[in-house]
Amino acid sequence: MGCSRANVRYPLMLTILGFAMIVTFLVLIMMKKLSPIAALVLIPALFCVFVGKGAKLGDYVIDGVTSLAPTAAMLMFAIVYFGVMIDVGLFDPIVRGILKFCKADPMRIVVGTAVLAAIVSLDGDGSTTFMITVSAMYPLYKRLKMSLVVMTGVAAMANGVMNTLPWGGPTARAATALKLDASDIFVPMIPALLVGLLFVFVLSYVLGVRERRRLGVLTLDEVLEEEKATETVLVGSGGSADGKASMRKGGTAAAGVTGGAGSGTDAPEGATGSAGSADSGDDDTFQGLDPNRSTLRPKLYWFNALLTVGLLTAMIMEWLPIPVLFLLGAALVLSVNFPHIPDQKARLAAHADNVLNVSGMVFAAAVFTGVLQGTGMVDHMAKWMVDVIPGSMGPHMALVTGILSLPLTYFMSNDGFYFGVLPVLAEAGAAHGVTPLEMARASLVGQPLHMSSPLVPAVYVLVGMAKVEFGDHTRFVVKWAALTCLVILGAGMLFGII
Repeated sequence: MGCSRANVRYPLMLTILGFAMIVTFLVLIMMKKLSPIAALVLIPALFCVFVGKGAKLGDYVIDGVTSLAPTAAMLMFAIVYFGVMIDVGLFDPIVRGILKFCKADPMRIVVGTAVLAAIVSLDGDGSTTFMITVSAMYPLYKRLKMSLVVMTGVAAMANGVMNTLPWGGPTARAATALKLDASDIFVPMIPALLVGLLFVFVLSYVLGVRERRRLGVLTLDEVLEEEKATETVLVGSGGSADGKASMRKGGTAAAGVTGGAGSGTDAPEGATGSAGSADSGDDDTFQGLDPNRSTLRPKLYWFNALLTVGLLTAMIMEWLPIPVLFLLGAALVLSVNFPHIPDQKARLAAHADNVLNVSGMVFAAAVFTGVLQGTGMVDHMAKWMVDVIPGSMGPHMALVTGILSLPLTYFMSNDGFYFGVLPVLAEAGAAHGVTPLEMARASLVGQPLHMSSPLVPAVYVLVGMAKVEFGDHTRFVVKWAALTCLVILGAGMLFGII
C-alpha cells in the first residue's frame, strides 16, 4: 500500500517541481536577478538535486549538450557567414531600400521590421532571419531612440508565423509523428496563417504609431539630408573599428524628439536605444558602416549573392545537414573574400563576441533541457496536462490541442511536444472522431509564441545582436505572441480548417 502511494506521489512531485523550475527561471530572468546563462545552468542543477537525482546531473547535461551541439555549431558558423556577408556589403542594397521606405518614421520602421523578418523567414531558419533583420534595422532603432524590444518582438512573431513552412521544422515534425504528408497539413492552413501574418503587420502598425507618438515629431528632412551628405549606409555589424564612420549622438534624427529617452507603454525600462539602455556604451557615438569601408567586396557581389542563394536552397532541399552547410559556407566565403590569413583572423575576431554569447547560451540551455528530460519532469508535466482535460472536451480535441500548443511549445522543445505529446492528444481525439490532420494543424498554432521560448537557440541570436535583455523581451512579447496564436486558432476554426 505504501509503495503504491509512493508511486503516485513521485510523478506528482516531478510535475510540481517541473513547473516550479520553469516559473523560477522565468521570474529570476524577468526580474534580472540572474543572467540567462546563469539561470539556465544553476536553476536546473538545483532542482535536479531536489528531485533526488543529483548524482545523474552529469549524465543529463552531457545528453543535453550532445543533442544541442549541432545547433550550436550551426549558429556559430551561421553568425560568421552572415557577419562576413554584412561586412562585404551583400545586404547594403536591401538596407538602402528599407531606409528609402522608412524615411525615419517609427511607424514605417516597425512595419518594415515585420515585413523584412517575414520575407527572410522563407529560408526556414530563425537564426538567419534574426541576423539579417537585426543587422538591417538595429541602427535605425538606435538612432531614433526607438524601443529595441519592439524590434525583437515584432521580428520573433513574424518569424514564428512563417516557421510553420513545411521546411521550417514544426510541420515536418507533426507529419512525422502522426505519419501524415506535410503538404496535407500545411496547405489547408495557409488562409489561417495569412490571417495571423496580417495580424502581425497590423500589430506592427499599432506599435509603430505608439512609438511615433512617444518620440514626438521627428525632423525627417534634416535626417535625410544628413544621410545624403554623409552617404552612410546604416548596417549593424560586429565589425571592428576599420571602416566605421562616427556620428554625433542621435544625429539630427533626435532633433525635435519630445519623447526623449523614455520607455514606451509596453517597452521595459532600459530597453530603448537611449541612454541608460543595456547598450549604453554605444550611445555616446552612433556607429554606422562606411560605404567605403575596407571590408567591402563589390567585385565579388554576385559571387556572394549566388553563394547565399545556393546555401539557402541547399538548406530547404536538405542536401546536407544545416551545420555542415554553414561550416562549408563560412570557410568558403572567408577564403574567397579575404584570401590573406590576417584578414580572415580579423573578420573572425570581429564576430567572436556574438559567436561566444550565442553558443554559450545554447550550451547553457542544454543543461535546462537535459534536466527537464532526464529527470522525467517534462513527460509528467505533459501527461498531467493531458489528464486534466475533461472527457466532455473529447469532440473538441483539435481546439484543446491548439490552446495547449501555446504553453507546451513554450516550455518544451518542438521535438518533445510533437513526438511526445501530440501523438497522445491525437489518440484521444481519434476516439471522438477528430482526424489526425485536424490535430496536426492545430498543433502549429503555438509557433509565434514558441519562437520566443528560452529553449529556442535562435532567440538568443535575436536578443544578443539587438543588445536586449532576454527578460525585457519576454515581458514584452509573450502577450502579443499569445494573441497572435489565438488569432490563428480562431481563423482556423472559422474557416473549418481545424
